[in-house]
Amino acid sequence: MSTLKAYEKVIFEKLFDRNGYVLDFSDNTYREFFNEYDLKIDHQKYKVNGTSKMKRLRTFWEIESDKVVGEILDGLLQYAEAKEEVGQGDKTKARIVINRLLGKKDTVQATETTQDEFLNLEFSKLDLSSLNLDNQYQVVISQRIDEIKKSLKSDSALAVIFLCGSTLEGLLLDVATRNTQIFNTSKSAPVDKNGKVKQIHEWTLDNLINVAHATGFIHLDIKKFSHDLKDFRNYIHPRQQASQNFNPDMHTAKISWQVLQATIASLTGKRSK
Repeated sequence: MSTLKAYEKVIFEKLFDRNGYVLDFSDNTYREFFNEYDLKIDHQKYKVNGTSKMKRLRTFWEIESDKVVGEILDGLLQYAEAKEEVGQGDKTKARIVINRLLGKKDTVQATETTQDEFLNLEFSKLDLSSLNLDNQYQVVISQRIDEIKKSLKSDSALAVIFLCGSTLEGLLLDVATRNTQIFNTSKSAPVDKNGKVKQIHEWTLDNLINVAHATGFIHLDIKKFSHDLKDFRNYIHPRQQASQNFNPDMHTAKISWQVLQATIASLTGKRSK
């Protein structure tokens, strides 16, 4: 049984899942790929949760050892690279996990240390008053933060992720709305099919994160881990969570909480630029 963590599975879901298919593999090429590693992906043990290629892969990484899973994920990553279907950021994240599974250590693990450093940052007090929110909105944000803290204490990972994700989006949208000109003139601002910058209320959380960083409102580390939180938050839809077999753990929840705390600290000027 592998030691893949929930957030690590999300990385490979994003890389390989094509609506139930795995990359562009056909039935034959998928079978041949696993045959190269002396594995029979058509075996019944991999079909207990469904017969699609992605469902069999999820079952595979649940029941096989770290070494075997690492080798297959490494092979799939190299295949995706050859097809030019993986960006540098996703490649780095995946490589860190694969190296851990295979017991390897190399320079890419410096990125993993960055995550450890991010998680070890301490924010003793969140100064919501410095966000310049209207009174009613500040009360709502404060209530959500209280709920997050309670959920952390009760090990309610899913609740933490959803609360952090929606609160993050709300805070960034508020900043964007109050700084429309700055956000709209950013090179990272999203545009429609005619090349015109979209209205702020049409921006996705992904858009808000990218532009907030590009305009100096949040740090690079926040941008990086905010995108992870965004991906986790998307599983608010039960059907999507079920289809992706996403089961968040407290490590995932702590990353999400740290992203929200760091964002508030940046927006209130409590973190140096």
